[in-house]
Amino acid sequence: MEKIAFLGLGHMGSAMARRLLGARHPLTVWNRTPAKAEPLVAAGAVPAASPAEAVRDADVVITMLTGPEALAAVAGSAAPELRPGTCWVEMSTVGPEAIAELAARLGAGVTLVDAPVMGSTDRAASGRLDVLAGGDVTRVEPVLSLLGKVTRVGPAGSGAALKLVLNAAVLGGVAVVAEALVLAGTLGVDEDAARTALAAGPLGGVVGRAFAEGVHFATALAAKDLALAVDRAPLPALEAASGHFRRAAEDPSLAAEDITRAVTRIRRTA
Repeated sequence: MEKIAFLGLGHMGSAMARRLLGARHPLTVWNRTPAKAEPLVAAGAVPAASPAEAVRDADVVITMLTGPEALAAVAGSAAPELRPGTCWVEMSTVGPEAIAELAARLGAGVTLVDAPVMGSTDRAASGRLDVLAGGDVTRVEPVLSLLGKVTRVGPAGSGAALKLVLNAAVLGGVAVVAEALVLAGTLGVDEDAARTALAAGPLGGVVGRAFAEGVHFATALAAKDLALAVDRAPLPALEAASGHFRRAAEDPSLAAEDITRAVTRIRRTA
């Protein structure tokens, strides 16, 4: 079986790495905070002290990191250690420019697939993510299929681009739902009635996400994703949503919390 190095063990990365370990893939793990690797090590993964050490003997490298800066730092350590024939699967939300920069760092014989995912921690744990794969995914599709449904979306970089589009739409919708409930309150509409009516309409999916329980998408990461999106094009509505999430992420008590907490803040401060 493929030897896998998994770099980045936050809420999503840990759940995804555990799926691969459960499929009996030899798994080496690394995280900037070593304590986050301990549950996986207890389950049979091999710990690495650095990204370079993690990837040295890997057939497949998977990164699930917080953003472009973290990816660049990890690549600076890991890329020189990759053997020809290794495939790097970048699954973070980083945007297509970061994918191009990573590709330029990789040596001859190393392939790159960008495969960010849609879905939260519950779907990661049960292998029900939507994997948006850019590039030639043929070799690593059996590995990625352990994490969820793999959809080939085009050449390298297209998965990262589509992920920005989808996250921007979802997060923009969540902000709109929060503001709509502010309007409902101002007009004297019963909150339960407003939520029920919104959930029954075209915004039903984002209403569900705005008030979801048992999932985790950190507010700081949502702010980062929207910042990546609005940096690419004039998007006035998403600029407003980005401001909501950015201000929420600046609150130390909210930055690491799920976006449902940001919804509460938006409703309180709008």
